[in-house]
Amino acid sequence: MRKLLLCGVLLGASGMAMAQGKGGVQVVAHEGDRRVDVTIDGRPFTSYVWPTSLKKPVLYPLIAADGVELTRGYPLAPRAGERVDHPHHAGLWFNYGNVDGFDYWNNSDAIKPEDREKMGTITHEKIVSTKSGADRGELVVESLWVNGKGKPSLKSTTKYVFSKQGDQRGIDIDTTLTALDKIVFHDDKEGVLGIRVAHFLESPTEKGGIFNDANGKPTKVAAADTAGATGVYLTSEGKQGDAAWSTRGRWCKLTGTTTDGHVETIAILDQTKNPGYPTYWHARGYGLFAANPLGAHIFDAKAPQFDYTLEKGKSTTFRYRVLLMSHAPSEAEMNKAADAFSL
Repeated sequence: MRKLLLCGVLLGASGMAMAQGKGGVQVVAHEGDRRVDVTIDGRPFTSYVWPTSLKKPVLYPLIAADGVELTRGYPLAPRAGERVDHPHHAGLWFNYGNVDGFDYWNNSDAIKPEDREKMGTITHEKIVSTKSGADRGELVVESLWVNGKGKPSLKSTTKYVFSKQGDQRGIDIDTTLTALDKIVFHDDKEGVLGIRVAHFLESPTEKGGIFNDANGKPTKVAAADTAGATGVYLTSEGKQGDAAWSTRGRWCKLTGTTTDGHVETIAILDQTKNPGYPTYWHARGYGLFAANPLGAHIFDAKAPQFDYTLEKGKSTTFRYRVLLMSHAPSEAEMNKAADAFSL
């Protein structure tokens, strides 16, 4: 299996290399390789991939304008010195931990056979369209959320817009979910937009510990060598570092510095029309950076239970902007970006 994964990664690198010399934002599908590659001015940015080893499609890797990779390699392309916990944390993804009692967040090949019927899988169905351009490119895809009983529960249509501006690369994610039957997203901490970041963006104060998954099952995150870990979260409400977790805000940024001096930031912007706005930040020092607007009581004991319901045939849309910046943006810069996204 690992050889197949590495082969897929190499095929993707080869596909991106073919885009060298092409300017602008190129979005090129390679359906036989189960991927769509995105390059900016001939340099790799990201790929939309749906390998058979994952239980959902993801964007992987995320590469900044200066060439620094901001996502963890494991489980798709493991690198020495990385944490190898949470095999379901791959690149950037969108899913949820409790949809009618089925867990779409924690699903992976590591799940024991006797527990698999409790899980959900998101299956890539088709590429609707691709578009390349001078400053932006687009990808529209469809997928199905299939519960552990094999029943499709949700149809998902996602539009990705990839953009460039100076040393900034952007991804707008517009996901519309349509209920194929009455669906309840039960109040849960595992959701919805997640990124697993590279080691240098982990917190230097992270000590590991026991973290419960959506079913209350404890998952151990081992203490790791924090040498080179420099990441610090900051939210729109001024919550910093470990204090960002379980708080709300319209944006959160994570900034760190590589061992060779590159300053890099990942920022997630919430949209005012999203359900549950402003989102809670499920932001962990070990490298999970997630926005979850569908948890409430799970994050704040004083908040009422938030069980978000979609009737059969009804739809809801989630919109996020992810920015990769090769600098440390000021709060004023972040607020300006959030204002622009909310228009």
